[in-house]
Amino acid sequence: MWHQDEIHLTERPRGFHLITHELVEALPWLAECEMGVLHLQLLHTSASLTLNENSDPDVRYDMDAFMRRLVPEGLDYFRHTLEGPDDMPAHVMASLLGTQLTLAVRDSRLVLGTWQGVWLGEHREQGGQRRVMATLTGKADP
Repeated sequence: MWHQDEIHLTERPRGFHLITHELVEALPWLAECEMGVLHLQLLHTSASLTLNENSDPDVRYDMDAFMRRLVPEGLDYFRHTLEGPDDMPAHVMASLLGTQLTLAVRDSRLVLGTWQGVWLGEHREQGGQRRVMATLTGKADP
């Protein structure tokens, strides 16, 4: 079986956001999959996808604080500045964290660790609506 859909995520403020539930709700065909692989590709260059803590929101806050300190705005050696002071740092963060995830699927569910969830890293102050291409390949339920 193969399925592919483009998911439109709700617009979010700068920071890290748990989006596992939103993704699963947008993929009803997961229910048909006995086992397989789901590939998620964020279709943007100033945001990221990562797999991390799904319980304590302080982890998302701390990750945002760390990334802002690691790649601050206003570095004088950045040449790409026409789109605002948060744009080039957002590109760096997206490259550091990545824009793709590949997740196992078993018994119609994503295979995640107890405390794992999919995060959207929104690295712009006003990044707008984000899109994710989701591609599932696997064995359908008999």
